[in-house]
Amino acid sequence: MKRKFFKTTLVSALAVSLLLTGCASGGDSKQASGNKKVSIEGVPERFAKGDPVKIKVVRKIGGDDHTAQFLAGAKEEGEALGFQVDVFTANGDTAKFHDAINQALNQNYDGFIISHGDDDATVNDVKKIVEKGKSVVAFDSNPKLAEVEGVTLTSQDDEALATLALEQLVKDTNGKANIAYLWVDGFPPMVRRNKVYQEVLSKNPGIKEVERFGVASADTSVQTQNAVAAMLNKYPKGKLDAIFATWDAFAIGAARALKEAGREEVKIYGIDVSNADLQEIQRDKSAWKYTAAVDPKLIGAVDMRLLAKKLAGEETPQTYDLEASLISQEEVQKSKEPVNMVNLATIVPGWGKSDAFEEEWMKKLKEHYQK
Repeated sequence: MKRKFFKTTLVSALAVSLLLTGCASGGDSKQASGNKKVSIEGVPERFAKGDPVKIKVVRKIGGDDHTAQFLAGAKEEGEALGFQVDVFTANGDTAKFHDAINQALNQNYDGFIISHGDDDATVNDVKKIVEKGKSVVAFDSNPKLAEVEGVTLTSQDDEALATLALEQLVKDTNGKANIAYLWVDGFPPMVRRNKVYQEVLSKNPGIKEVERFGVASADTSVQTQNAVAAMLNKYPKGKLDAIFATWDAFAIGAARALKEAGREEVKIYGIDVSNADLQEIQRDKSAWKYTAAVDPKLIGAVDMRLLAKKLAGEETPQTYDLEASLISQEEVQKSKEPVNMVNLATIVPGWGKSDAFEEEWMKKLKEHYQK
């Protein structure tokens, strides 16, 4: 498996304002007006006519950098194509999430991007959308959505994320370590990551899980901090070597607990990246040694391209995984300036860039609607 060791980074003001706008009002935006001097010859007829295209992005989870960046990526890519893109995040409220989808279904949207719809009700919602002739791309959602005709289910490559972090843990400990496992069941990405975890443990009997904790809530990092602090009382120095955190909210809580207890000899191997994560990883003596991640802004952009292809009547896959990378604390701390999600692309060649599903006609549309 190809490895990438990255320096990393902070959410832009645009992303933050986008998240706040999406929570408060749905993030309404207006249809762009194109430059008539730029030819759009060869662009699919649906877009060449200049008819309005309205897209709704609905995300179940929120309140974090990952969400802000994902929404920013989808919105920027869609607006670059001349679409009106409205975003909404339910901040973990299941009822609000489904209400937003069903309300949007009656508001004349052409396409939907659904994020983190993990329950069967999401499958029913999407079926209703499809039955109305609308196009759907779903991210990190119920795997049954891949069986709904015309829907594309995208994911971070969760198997690769878990493998990258765990292989590094095994390497650093020479395959012998007592570890704590921070994980929560019930979410498709977590199920996939857990499968890899179980396989790694079975192949490396010297890696022993001595404790585990996991809860998904509005204060996950706080609850994790308290749980890890309690664990440390049970395992004095030399009895706990590492923590595998399957979500950065877990890793942040663990890092705080280790710092407060003066136990930063216990190393953290995590998944996902955000500005807060990078700030912690860059801190001198931080326990957080590695984190595996996919650029969330790129995920939003790729999802929008897939949706555009569907609207154009072009073939799209049932599933698509975005490539994962491993971020090294050592590389991050070598940077002469603070590393964040804004400057990451300039620090790490290739990070946040992909031409996946970006067709030539999309480039023409972007030029046509370029501000």
